[in-house]
Formats: sequence, structure tokens, C-alpha cells
Amino acid sequence: MPQSPEATLPASLELGVIGNGSVAALIDSHARIVWCCLPRFDDDASFCALLSPTTEGGDWSIELEDFDHAEQYYLQNTAVLVTRLFSRHGDAVEIIDFAPRHRSNGRFYHPVMLARRVSPISGSPRIRVRLRPLCDYGARVAPTTSGSNHIRYLLTSVVQRLTSDVATPLIERGLAFGLDRPAHFIFGPDETLSESPTVFFHLMLERTLEYWREWVRYLSVPYEWQDAVIRAAITLKLCQYEATGAIVAALTTSIPESAGTARNWDYRYCWLRDAAFTVRALNRLGATRTMEEYIRYVFNLIAAQPDPETGDAEIGPVFGITFERELTERQVPSLAGYRGMGPVRVGNDAWRQRQNDVYGSVVLASAQLFFDRRLEHRGDKLTFQRLERMGALALRTAEEPDAGLWEFRGRAAVHTYSAAMCWAACDRLAHIATELGLDERARYWHDEAVQLHARIEARAWNAELGHFVDAYDGHHLDASLLLLADIGFVEPMDPRFIATVDAIGAALGRGEYLFRYIAPDDFGAPETSFNICTFWYIEALAATGRRDRARAMFEHMLKKRTALGLLSEDLAPDSGEHWGNYPQTYSLVGLIQAAMRLSRRWEDAL
Repeated sequence: MPQSPEATLPASLELGVIGNGSVAALIDSHARIVWCCLPRFDDDASFCALLSPTTEGGDWSIELEDFDHAEQYYLQNTAVLVTRLFSRHGDAVEIIDFAPRHRSNGRFYHPVMLARRVSPISGSPRIRVRLRPLCDYGARVAPTTSGSNHIRYLLTSVVQRLTSDVATPLIERGLAFGLDRPAHFIFGPDETLSESPTVFFHLMLERTLEYWREWVRYLSVPYEWQDAVIRAAITLKLCQYEATGAIVAALTTSIPESAGTARNWDYRYCWLRDAAFTVRALNRLGATRTMEEYIRYVFNLIAAQPDPETGDAEIGPVFGITFERELTERQVPSLAGYRGMGPVRVGNDAWRQRQNDVYGSVVLASAQLFFDRRLEHRGDKLTFQRLERMGALALRTAEEPDAGLWEFRGRAAVHTYSAAMCWAACDRLAHIATELGLDERARYWHDEAVQLHARIEARAWNAELGHFVDAYDGHHLDASLLLLADIGFVEPMDPRFIATVDAIGAALGRGEYLFRYIAPDDFGAPETSFNICTFWYIEALAATGRRDRARAMFEHMLKKRTALGLLSEDLAPDSGEHWGNYPQTYSLVGLIQAAMRLSRRWEDAL
């Protein structure tokens, strides 16, 4: 079989995502698995073709002879992906991909497992299956051993077993064969299946479809844009590592923010801020289990922090998904990068930074625990006392310089957004204490919030410019100021906020897109818009009475999603091309929140 067109596709972010809370994989438009870290989101990338390994492989392809074109879609309201490949002669196959997830014996069954089925749907198709995981981020081929119906892959951190009803030599040697019946592939733990691959696949598929459809059924979606919101919500769910509750910012590392830039970062970790945004978005949809699991993760982090003398050791902005505090950053020479655009980084030195907004992020993400009467385990006095530690740290650091929301590596300032989030921590703690009947603590946090609010207003409002600024006594704008109304720091119709929104639109807007800032940073001036900032601007326009303009911008952003309805971190204003790590939780959060704000109400529409 000559090399197939799909094997030589240039790297693209037109990728589907499958997963189950333990594992996640990215699949290109021709059903090739090009990214998957095993056995965890932040472990070695056994499938790393997306980042151009210098060793051949790093993918799992199912190639159709004389390939012509493909089509791809998700089964409605699920994380089950369907790809159809068509040949120039009328032959066609259908590939179904998913990661099993369902309830079993009172728990969730979600193994480190990928399941695939390829079925003939027309003609006499001939296919080739090439399963080529690599080790040590593409540095070497994974050793294998095989039995009569399985192949074992000795990966860097785990041994995975492929069980199939296709003869193992056909897979081991990548030989072409005629597909006259469905073929099943179970790539999972190194254990013998108790059923045949066919029976196991059908059982897992049925139960996984049932799980996702039931999960979606209980989402409180807006009347408009339901499909977009549901797809975003499912994808956010796939970014939570269920063993600990951590939520990663994205599933990839080192997809550059724009062509040829050195802004290549590893996002496979849990930023407390990003995760809090995800929690708040899913809370608005009624998916509160994510919040409960995430708060469990955060409280484990807090309990593990050093400094027993004061009990107030500062909390870093980002952690590993199993509570790792140090995420030392290094470059990986065995991966040339997305479209050859290195460097590829593993680890993220943002863990060394001070980002003072994290305390407010944790409190805001936790607040619903105390007020939502649907929850079986609501927040109590002990939970509140744990959160008070976040409040104490917020008061201590609110007006101290930090790297800020955008993680500047070369400068520090007292950033307005960081200080305002520290105020939000105090404000919400006052509300929580009131709900719990803790009057003395409520008065304490209320008074601290009032005093901090006044200090921030005095230093972050620039009367000469007529708008809020990005840092104390500053003169610049950044998009995080759009959140001041969302967190309750100012009222949406406050003339100062309206003026700030207008100034940001004029300074940071590029057509239908918004940049996070335009001033050069450690790597020069940004070249691409930041998707969540565009959504923040859309929300701010709606909050300040410009709903028609907000809806037009939102509809434009919906058209810029990938074919499967997903978003990366950044968009190029000129071409609309996706850049940055993928799928980006920030961007999907922005989509959900803007849709919730802009949609007609169910009671008005029906």
C-alpha cells in the first residue's frame, strides 16, 4: 500500500477529543490518534505525532487504500467520535472511537483505555492499521511482546495491551488487508479481557453512550446555541482528572500561540484560576459534581502546604494533577514541535511565580457549596475555616506585586485583577459566614472587604485617562479588567466600568477579536487574539446594554470553532486559524458563559 494521504497531513488543530476522566486522546480528521499521554494527562506522550517526533511513529492510524476524503462527527450528546473514510473507488469504512466510562458497582468505571471499531460500509475496502506509540516524548520506539490475540506495549510509565480480533501480525507489520467485517481494538491495561473484543466493545459502547446522554440530560442549557454549549461542557468534563479532581488547562503542550513564536507552553497541569473558571461555568449548567471533585483536590493541596508555624504558606498558581508542587520546565529535543515550530516544553515554571488572584479563584469556585441545596455534602463550618486560610492569604498579598493573570515572566506589578480577586475572596467569605450564622466572622470579612475595595479603587482608577488600568497607578489596559463587573467589584452600569469596556474595545480590539493586551511583554507584542478575552468582551457588551453587538460577535466566534465545535487558546485575526494549546478550557468556558448571558430565556421563547 503506498503512503496514504492522511499519513502525510500537515499538523492541524482540527482534532476530536475522546476521554473518560482517566485518559484523553486527540484524533485528527482522518481518524489518526496524534496525541495521548499515558497513563495520565501530564505523563509521557506515547502518541505524539502532533508535535513532530524525530523518531518515526507516535500515532495510531487506520488507513484506507486509495483514500479520497473523510467526514467526522460526534454521536449526539456524547464523547463518542465517528469518522468515515471514503476511497476514490466507492469503498468506505466507519471508525468509532471512545474511552469507556459508566457506572459499575456504585463507582465510575473509567480505565486507561481507548476503544476503536472499524466497519466496512460500502464496497470492498482494504485497510492498514498502524499502532506506533513512542517512549520518552518521541525519543524511542516502544518495545513490544505479543501473544495469539494481543500485543503488549512497554511504554515509559505503563504497559498497555492491545486486544483485537485482527490477526496480530497484520498490526505488528502494518500489513494491508481486506475488511469484510467489523474489526475491534481495545487498547488498555495489561490484563486479559473476560469477553471477546467484539462483545466487550459493544457492551462498553452501549454503557458509555448511556452515561454521556444521561449526563447531558441534566444540564441546564440555555434555549439558544444548545449544541455548542453541550459540546463545550462535555469537553470541559474530559479535562478533569477524576482520580484527584484536578482540571487541566488543556490536554497538550507547546502548541505555539502564533506561527514561529517561542510562546510554547505546557498546559497539562491544574491552574487554580483556570480550573475555577471551569467549575463556575459547569456550575451554571448544573454540573456540580465537577466542583465537588475540584474542591477536594484544592483542599488536599492546602493540607499539604508547608509552614506549620503560621499555617499561612502562600499557594502557588499551578500544580500537577496528582498534587505535584514543582513542575520544573525543560525542553524536549526529540519533538520538533507543532509544524516543526519548537521548542517543545515539558513542565511549566509558572509554578515558581506569585499570582495573587488564586486565593479569590479558590473561594469563588467553592462558594456554591454553601448555598446550593441540591448538594448532598454542602459546605460547613470546617470547610469555611479552610477557606478562611485563602482569605488570610488574600489580605496579605492583595497589594503586593505579582506576575498577574497573564504570568509575565520578566516583570511584576500590583495588578488590578489580582487585587480585585483578593477583595472577592473577602467579600464571598462574608456572605458564606452570614449563611452559616457566624456573625462575628461575617463582620470581620465584610469590614476587610470594604476597606480593601476602597484602596483598590483609589489606585486602579486613572482619572486622567478616564478608565480603570491594569495595575496600581498604571496607564495601560488589559482584558482582565472586563471581569470587574462579573466578580461584583463594580456594577455593570457604573459609568467607570462602561468607560473601561469602551477603552478596552478601542485599544485591544482587532475586528471581531480581542487581544489580552498589546504592550510588548517578555517575548514581544502578541500576534493572536485570546479567545476567552473575546468572550469576556462579549459578556461586558451585553452587561452594559449592547446586546445586539454582543450577539453578532458571539455568532462570529461560533463560526470560528473547529468542525467538531471546539476551540484552542488563540485565533489569528487575519485568517481565523487556531493557535495555542488544545482544547483550551478557558475558551470553552467563555463560550458557555457568553451563551448563558445572551440566550433568550426558555420562558420567553416557548
